[in-house]
Amino acid sequence: METDETARELSLLEQIESDPDVTQASLATQLGVAVGTVNWHLKRLVEKGYIKVKRLERRKLRYIITPEGLALRARLTVDYVERSLDLYRRTRQRVKEHLQQVRSAGYEQIRLIGEGDVADICRLTCLEQGIGLTEETDVPALEVRGLKVILHLGDGR
Repeated sequence: METDETARELSLLEQIESDPDVTQASLATQLGVAVGTVNWHLKRLVEKGYIKVKRLERRKLRYIITPEGLALRARLTVDYVERSLDLYRRTRQRVKEHLQQVRSAGYEQIRLIGEGDVADICRLTCLEQGIGLTEETDVPALEVRGLKVILHLGDGR
Protein backbone atom coordinates (compact mmCIF):
# COMPACT_ATOMS: atom_id res chain seq x y z
CA MET A 1 0.00 0.00 0.00
CA GLU A 2 1.44 3.35 -1.03
CA THR A 3 0.44 5.18 2.15
CA ASP A 4 2.46 2.67 4.21
CA GLU A 5 5.49 3.30 2.02
CA THR A 6 5.13 7.08 2.15
CA ALA A 7 4.63 6.94 5.92
CA ARG A 8 7.83 4.90 6.23
CA GLU A 9 9.73 7.28 3.99
CA LEU A 10 8.49 10.23 6.03
CA SER A 11 9.56 8.50 9.25
CA LEU A 12 12.95 7.64 7.78
CA LEU A 13 13.53 11.23 6.66
CA GLU A 14 12.49 12.57 10.08
CA GLN A 15 14.74 10.11 11.92
CA ILE A 16 17.71 10.84 9.64
CA GLU A 17 17.16 14.56 10.01
CA SER A 18 17.24 14.27 13.80
CA ASP A 19 20.23 11.85 13.81
CA PRO A 20 22.30 11.54 10.60
CA ASP A 21 24.43 8.80 12.23
CA VAL A 22 21.43 6.56 12.93
CA THR A 23 21.90 2.89 12.02
CA GLN A 24 19.65 0.84 9.79
CA ALA A 25 19.06 -1.52 12.72
CA SER A 26 17.80 1.27 14.97
CA LEU A 27 15.68 2.67 12.14
CA ALA A 28 14.15 -0.78 11.68
CA THR A 29 13.37 -1.02 15.39
CA GLN A 30 11.81 2.45 15.48
CA LEU A 31 9.65 1.69 12.42
CA GLY A 32 8.81 -1.85 13.47
CA VAL A 33 10.05 -3.37 10.21
CA ALA A 34 12.91 -5.59 9.08
CA VAL A 35 16.36 -4.13 8.41
CA GLY A 36 15.98 -5.25 4.79
CA THR A 37 12.87 -3.06 4.44
CA VAL A 38 14.78 -0.05 5.78
CA ASN A 39 17.67 -0.84 3.41
CA TRP A 40 15.27 -1.01 0.44
CA HIS A 41 13.69 2.36 1.34
CA LEU A 42 17.08 3.99 1.89
CA LYS A 43 18.34 2.75 -1.50
CA ARG A 44 15.23 4.19 -3.16
CA LEU A 45 15.71 7.52 -1.41
CA VAL A 46 19.37 7.59 -2.50
CA GLU A 47 18.47 6.68 -6.12
CA LYS A 48 15.91 9.49 -6.22
CA GLY A 49 18.42 11.99 -4.82
CA TYR A 50 16.61 12.61 -1.53
CA ILE A 51 19.48 11.45 0.68
CA LYS A 52 23.21 10.89 0.29
CA VAL A 53 25.30 8.34 2.14
CA LYS A 54 28.74 9.18 3.45
CA ARG A 55 31.04 6.49 4.87
CA LEU A 56 32.56 7.58 8.19
CA GLU A 57 34.33 4.36 9.16
CA ARG A 58 34.57 0.90 7.70
CA ARG A 59 31.06 -0.04 8.86
CA LYS A 60 29.68 3.36 9.91
CA LEU A 61 27.54 5.47 7.60
CA ARG A 62 26.10 8.96 7.81
CA TYR A 63 22.90 9.83 5.98
CA ILE A 64 22.57 13.36 4.65
CA ILE A 65 19.22 14.73 3.51
CA THR A 66 19.52 16.72 0.31
CA PRO A 67 17.49 19.88 -0.37
CA GLU A 68 15.22 17.70 -2.52
CA GLY A 69 14.84 15.35 0.46
CA LEU A 70 13.88 18.24 2.72
CA ALA A 71 11.26 19.31 0.18
CA LEU A 72 9.96 15.72 0.00
CA ARG A 73 9.74 15.53 3.81
CA ALA A 74 7.78 18.79 3.89
CA ARG A 75 5.44 17.57 1.13
CA LEU A 76 4.91 14.20 2.84
CA THR A 77 4.22 15.96 6.16
CA VAL A 78 1.60 18.22 4.58
CA ASP A 79 -0.01 15.21 2.85
CA TYR A 80 -0.07 13.29 6.14
CA VAL A 81 -1.72 16.18 7.99
CA GLU A 82 -4.29 16.64 5.22
CA ARG A 83 -5.16 12.92 5.20
CA SER A 84 -5.42 12.89 9.00
CA LEU A 85 -7.73 15.91 9.05
CA ASP A 86 -9.87 14.39 6.30
CA LEU A 87 -10.17 11.16 8.30
CA TYR A 88 -11.06 13.19 11.41
CA ARG A 89 -13.78 15.15 9.56
CA ARG A 90 -15.28 12.08 7.88
CA THR A 91 -15.30 10.13 11.16
CA ARG A 92 -16.97 13.01 13.03
CA GLN A 93 -19.62 13.33 10.32
CA ARG A 94 -20.32 9.59 10.39
CA VAL A 95 -20.61 9.61 14.19
CA LYS A 96 -22.94 12.65 14.10
CA GLU A 97 -25.20 10.77 11.68
CA HIS A 98 -25.20 7.73 13.98
CA LEU A 99 -26.00 9.92 16.99
CA GLN A 100 -28.98 11.43 15.15
CA GLN A 101 -30.32 7.88 14.73
CA VAL A 102 -29.70 7.22 18.43
CA ARG A 103 -31.65 10.36 19.39
CA SER A 104 -34.44 9.48 16.95
CA ALA A 105 -34.72 6.10 18.68
CA GLY A 106 -35.22 7.92 22.00
CA TYR A 107 -31.82 7.43 23.62
CA GLU A 108 -29.57 10.02 25.24
CA GLN A 109 -26.68 7.65 26.03
CA ILE A 110 -24.59 5.15 24.14
CA ARG A 111 -21.97 2.58 24.91
CA LEU A 112 -18.64 2.90 23.09
CA ILE A 113 -16.88 -0.30 22.09
CA GLY A 114 -13.26 0.02 21.02
CA GLU A 115 -10.13 2.01 21.71
CA GLY A 116 -7.72 4.25 19.86
CA ASP A 117 -7.82 7.50 17.95
CA VAL A 118 -11.13 6.79 16.19
CA ALA A 119 -12.76 5.94 19.53
CA ASP A 120 -11.41 9.23 20.92
CA ILE A 121 -13.06 11.08 18.02
CA CYS A 122 -16.31 9.27 18.90
CA ARG A 123 -16.02 10.32 22.56
CA LEU A 124 -15.44 13.97 21.64
CA THR A 125 -18.33 13.97 19.18
CA CYS A 126 -20.66 12.45 21.79
CA LEU A 127 -19.66 15.16 24.27
CA GLU A 128 -20.22 17.85 21.66
CA GLN A 129 -23.62 16.43 20.74
CA GLY A 130 -24.74 16.02 24.37
CA ILE A 131 -24.88 12.22 24.21
CA GLY A 132 -23.69 10.51 27.38
CA LEU A 133 -21.36 7.53 27.47
CA THR A 134 -22.24 4.56 29.64
CA GLU A 135 -21.22 0.97 30.24
CA GLU A 136 -24.86 -0.13 30.36
CA THR A 137 -25.73 -2.82 27.83
CA ASP A 138 -29.36 -1.83 27.29
CA VAL A 139 -28.48 1.23 25.17
CA PRO A 140 -27.26 1.52 21.58
CA ALA A 141 -23.55 1.00 20.99
CA LEU A 142 -20.99 2.57 18.70
CA GLU A 143 -18.38 -0.01 17.81
CA VAL A 144 -15.00 1.04 16.46
CA ARG A 145 -13.40 -1.48 14.09
CA GLY A 146 -10.23 -0.03 12.68
CA LEU A 147 -11.33 3.13 10.89
CA LYS A 148 -15.01 2.11 10.77
CA VAL A 149 -17.66 3.15 13.27
CA ILE A 150 -20.67 0.83 13.38
CA LEU A 151 -23.93 1.65 15.14
CA HIS A 152 -25.75 -1.16 16.97
CA LEU A 153 -29.20 0.24 17.70
CA GLY A 154 -31.13 -2.94 18.48
CA ASP A 155 -29.57 -4.92 21.30
CA GLY A 156 -26.77 -2.57 22.41
CA ARG A 157 -24.35 -5.49 21.95
